[in-house]
Formats: sequence, C-alpha cells, structure tokens
Amino acid sequence: MAKKKEETFYLVTYRDAKDTKDIKVLTLKAKTVTDSSLGLSFVAISDFVFDTKSVVINPEEEDQKRQFEGVKTLHLSIYSIISIEEVGEAHKGLKFQKDKSNLVVLSAEQPHPKGK
Repeated sequence: MAKKKEETFYLVTYRDAKDTKDIKVLTLKAKTVTDSSLGLSFVAISDFVFDTKSVVINPEEEDQKRQFEGVKTLHLSIYSIISIEEVGEAHKGLKFQKDKSNLVVLSAEQPHPKGK
C-alpha cells in the first residue's frame, strides 16, 4: 500500500491583542504565507486550514473557524508573530518576494590603516 503524501501547511503562532488586558497566543493553520501588500512589516496569511474530519471537537479551533469564516487574507504585523512552522513532507521552503534577508550591513567603524 502506497503511503499518502502529507499536505504541506504552515503553523503560524502569534499574539492576538484584541483586548489589551488579555493578550492571547494563538496558532493558526494556513496553506499560504507570503509578504503583505501593506508593507515590509506585515505578513499575509491565507487559505486557512481547519480540521473537519475529526470526531473530537476542539473549541479553540471552532472559534477560529467562525472568526476567519469570511476572511480572505489575514495581514499580521511581524512584531506579533512568534513563529512560522512549515509542516509536511513536500515543503519547499518559505520565500518572500520582498525578502531583505540578504542585505549587507556595513560597520560604522572604519578599519585602521596598518601600522597605526
């Protein structure tokens, strides 16, 4: 019997600060994570994944399912994101169109000429 390939998705863990008194840490499953059209400090999350085959009902997941029912894309600030995990055997890695990770930062200090 051939093993069924596991579907790739992302687990995005973030701080939800709707109420400043009660900041919750939530994890959301999504198929797509990209850079946001809102700017460099945002990440766009779409194609949400919810477990519909399980017999056991998870109240937190049911709340998220209702909350994101009509949401096409969630734009999260990079400052509220704790982690993004890619899960699945066929994952290819996370790539952003406006990736700035290859920027070179030059030191403010100038090297001293030899002998001085």
